[in-house]
Amino acid sequence: MYTFTMGRCIVITSGKGGVGKTTVTAGLGLALAKNKSRVIVVDADITLNNLDLVLGLEGNVVYDLNDVILGKCRLSQALVQHPNTSLRLLPSIRGEDIPLRDFRKVMLELKEDSDFLLIDCPAGLDEGFTRAVDSASEAIVVTTPTPSAIRDADKVISVLNKMKIKRASLVVNRVRGDLVVEGSMLSPEEIANLLKIRLIGCIPEDDHALDYTGLGHEEHSLAIKMLARYISVGSGEIFDATDNFRGLLGGLRRILKKV
Repeated sequence: MYTFTMGRCIVITSGKGGVGKTTVTAGLGLALAKNKSRVIVVDADITLNNLDLVLGLEGNVVYDLNDVILGKCRLSQALVQHPNTSLRLLPSIRGEDIPLRDFRKVMLELKEDSDFLLIDCPAGLDEGFTRAVDSASEAIVVTTPTPSAIRDADKVISVLNKMKIKRASLVVNRVRGDLVVEGSMLSPEEIANLLKIRLIGCIPEDDHALDYTGLGHEEHSLAIKMLARYISVGSGEIFDATDNFRGLLGGLRRILKKV
């Protein structure tokens, strides 16, 4: 088991866009905050920033990361408090380039004021990726069980290794348990073996889990809570998306899933 210190900075990244990286960041941040941890989530995507929308905080944003860097406000003024938890959000702004040095300085200050600092990284491997990863010591790579997403995740993991990230782990999102049982979708364990990376989370596909003012549908919520516990203590159970699709009743559920 790992021994963790305060102020862990974790970048949540993916090679491919559209794999649910931002919703995983939001859900994980809320789950950690509900466990009484001081959590700050940072939207580091200055092109397609929408972490505030996913958290239901878009109406509360007054200042953003760029305002802090330009000296238009104090860092504390830019942080948006979630109404139901200890989570705070540092939003970003569209189209404003942010120097790596300035970003690093803000992240260093946030580390001193949090137990968990989660950075929502933009997709791809360009300057935005480098800026987001630079301040982190840990990384969570989010992928879905599709070939293109897995291939792009592999590229990201290779770059993370070169950037000397101490711990890189994998979360597989949008897992269809019925398809895994039938053998038509790779399991999270198989994906982790292919990518040669530690698996710490499996999130089932859930059309109801789009509103992160709460924690989503029951199974999705459980999976996120299990992920938060794993990250908090360094080990634990991983949600099994296939459990409800095994056996006689499971076979019936698989049939109904196709109807």
